[in-house]
Amino acid sequence: MNLPITISETADLLAHQKVSPVELVQSCLDRIQKFDPLLHCFITLTPELALQQAYQAETEIRRGEYRGPLHGIPLALKDLYETAGIRTTAGSLFFNEYVPSADAFVVQKLKSAGAILIGKLNMHEIALGVTNENPHFGSCCNPWNPQYITGGSSGGSAAAVAAGLCLGSMGSDTGGSIRIPSSLCGVVGLKPTFGRISLRGVIPLSWNLDHAGPLSRSVRDAALLLQAVAGHDPDDPYSPAVPVDDYLRDLESGIHGWRVALAIGHYFTDPEVVESAVTDALQAVTRVFEQLGAHVDEALPWDLSSLSRSAAQANGLMTTSDAAAFHKQRLQEHPQGFGTDVLTRLQQGANYTTTEYSLARHTQVSLRRQFEKFFQEYDLLLTPTTPVTAPLRGRADAVERVRLLTRFTAPFNLVGLPAISLPCGLSKQGLPIGVQIIARPWAEASLLRAAHAFQQATTWHLLSPP
Repeated sequence: MNLPITISETADLLAHQKVSPVELVQSCLDRIQKFDPLLHCFITLTPELALQQAYQAETEIRRGEYRGPLHGIPLALKDLYETAGIRTTAGSLFFNEYVPSADAFVVQKLKSAGAILIGKLNMHEIALGVTNENPHFGSCCNPWNPQYITGGSSGGSAAAVAAGLCLGSMGSDTGGSIRIPSSLCGVVGLKPTFGRISLRGVIPLSWNLDHAGPLSRSVRDAALLLQAVAGHDPDDPYSPAVPVDDYLRDLESGIHGWRVALAIGHYFTDPEVVESAVTDALQAVTRVFEQLGAHVDEALPWDLSSLSRSAAQANGLMTTSDAAAFHKQRLQEHPQGFGTDVLTRLQQGANYTTTEYSLARHTQVSLRRQFEKFFQEYDLLLTPTTPVTAPLRGRADAVERVRLLTRFTAPFNLVGLPAISLPCGLSKQGLPIGVQIIARPWAEASLLRAAHAFQQATTWHLLSPP
């Protein structure tokens, strides 16, 4: 098969038996063999299991037992989703030989839908970082130009999807870890509302901020993946019993008459921080939304700069504090087992006081209410996903890059709002630019509908790395 191709396109071919799951998996394995030595997307490859599952899917489809649009689709998982009988490293030496006995909730759901697991993907160590330069499993490289980072921590997921090594992936997002690499690698990355997807069986970074979500080549694919894995999990204390919408039903309905806010203020437009190509791309996105019939306003009198800055700072404090709590024993007994940047941030997190953490939690509750009020006035908020395109690999400033690359994503982890990153341009260097769209809590259907409308009106998502 000619890859990359979307899940939705492939599902139709599989359902009508115009292509076989075995052929599809073999095509992915061939591309992995060709390109992964350069990109380092995979930590663990599961070719025998994938081909076994492909033969089973082919037999079931031929018998008329088609399970739906993920049946026979080869996916790969960020390597912090626990997989029964397959090691799950979290990108860390501490979990290098960890082989879970049970599948994560998300993995169970994907298996039930007939999806095929082709492997486990590279990530920033313990998910605490944004470069995906992993000292233990190799630096993941951007398929648009391997001299540049993928972003992280779900960098292997974004790079693998962009390069057509798998048709989709599930990542995790604590301060931007799905949306940042999606932006830098030119794919779609969705962070749903906090709790929309169960985190049972996902090795945590922050119990209070982690989100699970899909990475894909199209918004429709993201909707298909979300539909398969969303829902209440009574065994996950962070999973509320909120009904799941039909994410495909109104996907084509457009956004005529919707009120869309454009993020303004120094925090979002500072030319010393935000690249001009990113600012220009966001203005072009605004024009597309207006052509689609939306009313785009500068978000006045809301002080989004102040709200977002406070949210990003609180998110950073909570992320490192929660990570230090989860890794407390490892940090105390074997600090040398962590990479340099991760150790620095864990030690920072361990040094925060209970007072500082309490104030951050108060900020979280207060800002969540502020954004709830904001979305009583607007349907959507537009921001850049990242203030810059992908930085070069191999620089010793991984900690500083966290503040830069999470600038526009971390606020919406703190308040738990659904947010999606879409390709919206290329820089002069040929590197992808992403736009972030945010909606009110539990409004993933509306978010996907708006994102799909944008993609139907543009062609950025059709581009592939050269």
